[in-house]
Amino acid sequence: MMKELHVQTSTHPYTIHIDEKIRFRLKDYLVETYSSIFIITDDTIAPLYLQGVMDNLQHESIHYDIIPSGEASKNIETYYRLQTKLMEAQLDRKSLIIALGGGVIGDIAGFVAATFMRGIDYVQVPTTILSHDSSVGGKVAINHELGKNMIGCFYPPKAVIYDITTLHTLPAHEVRSGYAELIKEAYIYDEAFLQELFTCNLQNINNLPLIDHLYQGIAIKANIVEQDEKESNIRMFLNFGHTLAHAIEASLGYGKITHGEAVAIGMLFALYISEKKYQTPLQLQTYYDWLKRNGYQTTLPAIPIDQIIQLMKLDKKAQFGTIQMVLLEKIGKPLIVPMTENEIADYLRSFKEEWNIS
Repeated sequence: MMKELHVQTSTHPYTIHIDEKIRFRLKDYLVETYSSIFIITDDTIAPLYLQGVMDNLQHESIHYDIIPSGEASKNIETYYRLQTKLMEAQLDRKSLIIALGGGVIGDIAGFVAATFMRGIDYVQVPTTILSHDSSVGGKVAINHELGKNMIGCFYPPKAVIYDITTLHTLPAHEVRSGYAELIKEAYIYDEAFLQELFTCNLQNINNLPLIDHLYQGIAIKANIVEQDEKESNIRMFLNFGHTLAHAIEASLGYGKITHGEAVAIGMLFALYISEKKYQTPLQLQTYYDWLKRNGYQTTLPAIPIDQIIQLMKLDKKAQFGTIQMVLLEKIGKPLIVPMTENEIADYLRSFKEEWNIS
């Protein structure tokens, strides 16, 4: 059942290992000998998996810190406190950080690793479906109150060790969050995978299809990342749905809606624009029906359009004040389209009129 993918980066290659109960073999996948190990996790994951991981590592110098779960913790205060904890634990450049948790943990632990003593090794141990996306590709960051992931860098892990048995403790909204990113990857790259996902009932997924879906999603992202590690061109396609999603998250307050559920709405909007601009069917109704069937929020939150647009302009793809939207010319053929504020405003108004139905 074990599946592996190898990713080549400008600094070093690393391997993604996907299997059941692989966290109990964690030490077998550490590529070097480390002076100390520091585990960063959150207060949801720690009671479930922290002790088992520590027992397996059997390292004489092992430390950990537990942060509050949720996107609101991915801030400069938590980052600074974690740096202090590493210094107090006397970590050195031959130390390892383990990110045990979902996307928030992976992002902040990776950024801590990237900047502690100008960079030490870290390993991703994802525990959510969503983090299949964030744990691959080496983008690490923290949020600023004005924008998501605005403070960060590119810093690939030494390995990704993905135990899919941890996913069975996820609440329904986290399953929805993760599958939204899988839908994203399918829409921009693989129509057959998209059709397969549209048959899924998220209330009833067993290990075999879950491993296969994760593998296909990771393979798509890894392929794109290898071609464009620093997001200068095609890697921006992975932000399909994210321009509006990040604006929704920032406006509501981080953690009020899961990242993936915001992306689900963002993709609805991007598909809506794409069908209007290119007069091509993109299965928008099929996607909408799948969202409704699986319990997603499909309506745009009650946020003033002017506020949405100002936040969209803070998107990292924005250039010279122009909003860069990832749209689809057809399924599997994304493109970056610069759009004016007036264009976006007009599309937001008509989208709300035509699709904001519950």
